[in-house]
Amino acid sequence: MQQQTGPISASAGRAVLVTGASSGLGAHFCRLLAKSGYFVIAAARRMTAIEALVAEIKAAGGQADGVPLDVNDPQSVSTAVAAASALHGGFYGLVNNAGIADAARLLDQSVESWDAVHATNLRGAFLVAQAAARQMTETGGVIVNVASILGLRQGGTLAAYASSKAALVQLTKQMALEWARYGIRVNALAPGYFETELNAAFFATDAGRAMTARVPMRRLGRIEELDAPLLLLISAANSFMTGSVIAVDGGHLVSGL
Repeated sequence: MQQQTGPISASAGRAVLVTGASSGLGAHFCRLLAKSGYFVIAAARRMTAIEALVAEIKAAGGQADGVPLDVNDPQSVSTAVAAASALHGGFYGLVNNAGIADAARLLDQSVESWDAVHATNLRGAFLVAQAAARQMTETGGVIVNVASILGLRQGGTLAAYASSKAALVQLTKQMALEWARYGIRVNALAPGYFETELNAAFFATDAGRAMTARVPMRRLGRIEELDAPLLLLISAANSFMTGSVIAVDGGHLVSGL
């Protein structure tokens, strides 16, 4: 079994699969990893967006390719992971980023909405991580599950999302425990409130501004403030770090009740 070691900058063209890469954090992580010297494999359902992202990365001098992926479909997951592995002779890392949210009060939450959120955020993350880990058992590797501070604390009208992310945090620790023997490190990144194209309209409302005011730093996170934590977690430099959850939230988790 090959143990991965080395400094943060020594990416050496290692391949990293990023799910949910068609927009938002996933697309940003792809650009960041490519700029940092990794061979990026961008995966999502919207292949038009993936192809545009890959072209953008290549035009900027990075290395990237794309594969179609629906995390809710086990066959799609199996096919995508096999294709990603074939593209670069195996891959070193996975950023398990695909996720959805659907705000609803528990009394009004539909079973369909609940199941859809958990299917993507938890079951989908499990399916991709399991398939990736099976590719890594001989070489070692690193998995970063993108969780949320709502997996560590509650938020109004987001019970399905919060419970799925809480389960993902626990699943991260279980993966770390079971896969450490193969040299596979599994950690979680737990962002706080960051403005993306999916939530920008909400944070411009009175309710959104009130939510922002409860963050001790009194602002939303800037997406680039996730760069250093993500690079640490995906790097071979964290060779003795597994089962950890890094919160990047402007102090939200430590704010007073």
